[in-house]
Amino acid sequence: MTRPLKGQAAIVTGSTSGIGKAMAIALAEAGADLVINGLGDPDAIEAERAAIEADHGVRVHFHPADMTKPGEIAAMVADTVDLYGRLDILLNNAGVQHVSAVEDFPIEKWDQIIAINLSSAFHATRAAVPHMKAAGRGRIVNLASVHGLVASPFKSAYVASKHGVVGFTKSVALELAETGITCNAICPGFVKTPLVEGQIADQAKVNKMSEDEVVRDIILAAQPSKHFIEMDQINGMLLYLVSDAGAGVTGSALSVDGGWSAR
Repeated sequence: MTRPLKGQAAIVTGSTSGIGKAMAIALAEAGADLVINGLGDPDAIEAERAAIEADHGVRVHFHPADMTKPGEIAAMVADTVDLYGRLDILLNNAGVQHVSAVEDFPIEKWDQIIAINLSSAFHATRAAVPHMKAAGRGRIVNLASVHGLVASPFKSAYVASKHGVVGFTKSVALELAETGITCNAICPGFVKTPLVEGQIADQAKVNKMSEDEVVRDIILAAQPSKHFIEMDQINGMLLYLVSDAGAGVTGSALSVDGGWSAR
């Protein structure tokens, strides 16, 4: 019961740091063999890969697919099936952000965000579905965001991409409703990642505020709980969705946002 995913194979995109890394580890703890993917120092990535493998007794491979290149994404899916003989779980997590007024928003940043946050999920899903259909079962989980449900200013590309992820999730779920494959989106609020911690320190200096004040009045202003979302809370949702217990949930955008989207 403690290794419910033993014998299953999962791809987690954007999993060499942050939320993606934590979700990959959660799947490994549950027994899944992994293909991880993302950017970073090659030695650090190899250390991460080896540590997950050793700590959790699963097989872990790194695939360097560029999430802006459809052919490389398709190759990652094919290579996963070649490695493990199956693909049970696809977790589309890769994402980037840029903050700017719409009239100043760099065109290349818009294109990059849409490609990585939205289009990569399409390309990976397109490649994965035939293998899942052949097996008669599969779990597709897309990491959206609370910004897939509500908007914030100066994040036009990110909000557009995450709303797109939610719409894509619903459409795929309807197509696959009779196949044993589910497709859902997780929509987290703010999580205290190293990137957010850096933002807190910077905002405190710029605004001459304490870090606690920055967290309450700036970072978590829209999050009614006034608490960061913990990774265990996101991982709990993930593990439910990929389990047999989650088989009846499909086409859902499930918020883990401290009440943000309830406003």
